Amino acid sequence: MFRAASSASIFLLATSLVAHAGGDPALGKKVFNRCIACHEAATDRDKVGPHLLGVVGRTAGSAESFLGHYSEAMKSAGSGGLVWDEANLTEYLKAPKLKVPGNKMAFGGLTNDDDIANVIAYLKADPKP
Repeated sequence: MFRAASSASIFLLATSLVAHAGGDPALGKKVFNRCIACHEAATDRDKVGPHLLGVVGRTAGSAESFLGHYSEAMKSAGSGGLVWDEANLTEYLKAPKLKVPGNKMAFGGLTNDDDIANVIAYLKADPKP
């Protein structure tokens, strides 16, 4: 009996960790509303900041349509090998000025790990919810 309960507990914990790591694109869309004034994620239209369509897997500072507008810090980060994978996006979304010192983004970052995972899931989603 104890073994079955322990196995069930471990299974539930493991599935909740996987769900957290993957995030929820629909919830991420709601969180992305904080970003929408400066960024577009469903189209390749730039705003104050570059579009984020296809950002996951893209080299930092490399969106063709925004090349003339990136900060030197973001261009240098990209030429230094920074690629927007999930780990780098997580760090950047928590503290943009720490991940890429000198970048132009005014947003201070997201503090909730679930919000970050959900935004990344939204950015990765194709089609967007």
